[in-house]
Amino acid sequence: MDRYVETVLGRIRLRVDGDGPAMLFWPSLLMDGTLWAAQAAHFKDRFQVVLVDPPGHGGSEPLTKPFTFEQCADTILQLIDDLNVGKIHLIGNSWGGMIGGTFAALHPDRIGIAVLMNATASPAGRRQRVEYGALVRAARLLGGIRGPLRGPVRDAFLGPTAKREKPEVVATVNELAGKVNVRSGMHAVTSVVPNRPDQRALFGKIRTPVLIVAGAEDTTFPVAETEEMADSIPGARFVVLEQSAHLAALESPEQVNALIDDFLADQGIRGSA
Repeated sequence: MDRYVETVLGRIRLRVDGDGPAMLFWPSLLMDGTLWAAQAAHFKDRFQVVLVDPPGHGGSEPLTKPFTFEQCADTILQLIDDLNVGKIHLIGNSWGGMIGGTFAALHPDRIGIAVLMNATASPAGRRQRVEYGALVRAARLLGGIRGPLRGPVRDAFLGPTAKREKPEVVATVNELAGKVNVRSGMHAVTSVVPNRPDQRALFGKIRTPVLIVAGAEDTTFPVAETEEMADSIPGARFVVLEQSAHLAALESPEQVNALIDDFLADQGIRGSA
């Protein structure tokens, strides 16, 4: 069921399915909530699954200016208030992983567990600022992520395993990135890449159980950078997925589902019968 919620970052589309404790999924830049289709199918029998089209993406209202991570956390709070949910389990990839940590630090009473994948707590380095600045300029000139820009996006998101063995994953990335409203999407890129804050000190305040997942083939946030994020969170568990890059939920859905299942079970969380 589609649901629309007014937030500080505009009207947000949610895809809601299932019954039980609420599990909210927030994807990467240039992706929408369908990134999590395999997780929704797996968990909807035991949990209320909430897939977010993040601000400016998919069926959510286009962005008109950059945002802060605190505004993203406020957006999550408004989403779960609208759903009349006391607490959520939060699963995030890249952008979703970063602001999942923000939310856990700022709203500890509204979160159960957090699974933060292919993310960072560090500010962007010079290489990333230059590369994504070039992407933003080229996307504006071309009117979107298409043609010659598909290659750089695939390289940022997918590793050699997916590009060689999983054409359906490559096709999904091309399709979703190609749908992004260029003006809206570039506000998001600017906010999440060159303008993102150093959150390492903030993440030291997190007390919820956290699983951090890195992709062995992720060149956007290499394993060492994601491990540094895990080290900043007290008691966080850190796992590396082999043959997976920046979109683990899409590239390695069965392994991701198993990791989330195991982490939930270790916290005594079973979902509804």
